[in-house]
Amino acid sequence: MKITGIETLRLKRHSNLLWVRVHTDEGIVGLGETWFGAAAAEADVLDRIAPAILGEDPLRIEWLNRRMRPYVGFLGTSAEIRALSAVDVALWDIAGKAAGLPLCDLLGGKTRPEIQLYNTCAGPDYISKSSSVKPDNFGLAEARGAGSVRHEDLTGFMERPAEVAAELLEMGIASMKIWPFDFAAGAVDGVDISVDDLKRGLRPFEAIRAAHGDRMRLKAELHGLWSLPAARKIGRALAPIGMDWIEDPIWMDRICDLADLARDVAVPFAGGETLGGLGQFREIVEQGAIATPIIDVTWGGGITYARKAAGLAEAAGRGIAFHDCSGPVTLAVSTHLAVSAPNIWEQEFTRAFYYGWYHTLVDRLPPIRDGMIRPPEGPGLGLQLAEGLERRPDAISNVVRL
Repeated sequence: MKITGIETLRLKRHSNLLWVRVHTDEGIVGLGETWFGAAAAEADVLDRIAPAILGEDPLRIEWLNRRMRPYVGFLGTSAEIRALSAVDVALWDIAGKAAGLPLCDLLGGKTRPEIQLYNTCAGPDYISKSSSVKPDNFGLAEARGAGSVRHEDLTGFMERPAEVAAELLEMGIASMKIWPFDFAAGAVDGVDISVDDLKRGLRPFEAIRAAHGDRMRLKAELHGLWSLPAARKIGRALAPIGMDWIEDPIWMDRICDLADLARDVAVPFAGGETLGGLGQFREIVEQGAIATPIIDVTWGGGITYARKAAGLAEAAGRGIAFHDCSGPVTLAVSTHLAVSAPNIWEQEFTRAFYYGWYHTLVDRLPPIRDGMIRPPEGPGLGLQLAEGLERRPDAISNVVRL
């Protein structure tokens, strides 16, 4: 088999998403995805990666992954690594289709048929205009201007947190993640947080606990916005509530500071989605302050990276989590990995995305029932882009052929 073409596709409506389709001379087409800075990742796919892999055997995934690794941008979740991630996923999709096996079976088979979900409480327009993770790109104006929006969980956790928690519990979902501290004035530079903002950020957590007790597991997302002193204040304030975890509690290029934070704050920490490559992942695992390392498959290096990172964490006796607040392909890939990995027990999803627009982009989604998710049926990823997506008026598509 030979790679004969690399196709990219993005939409103005979902401007952060980039899809890559890898074409072969046997008619098998692999689908990959990445997100954030889609145009930059697309340029790297077309300009750097395509010439490096056209004409090659798509089943030599490990070799091709190394061939796609950049000289500049090799660390973290750079545009180059995001581009590599999308193509790597597409290569695994080809391998599954060629073998007639679902991705999870290629990875050693299912350790369980399905896995429980936790909900990241975004709204359908969250981070929709650009890749800025700031309140002015949270889609709040759209949510309030549209009246009643289904699963508008971001305004929900700020204005009616107990109701959102009740809705999730009714769906069989007993874990939720929220980020009220992002709205603090101090989040602009992250150096410190005021007493008033600290109290305001605690209110949604307190309201959920008052209404539902320990039935709902609570996760706090800090988005890597805070200095070590500010994170100490937030962590100590959250500790009495009984947190499932606090995610990315400090500026995540300060990995060395995490140990100091963990010594001072008796709360489990999670993080790592914005880090890429085995070197950075090993650092957060060996450093020990992160109880649950988080892997983003389509940011950090693709399936080739993710399966090795999961094994590295397993060897250290550490559970992991796969990140999803992005696109339907990332969710499907993460679900295949989650049911095959022995050291994971829940999968992130955003119900506002899943029920709001994911289904408009692909022909099927990972099925969800009673708060549990399982991979889509079929070989490879088990899903394809929706028919005619490339013909939408807002579509931007490019192809490089052998």
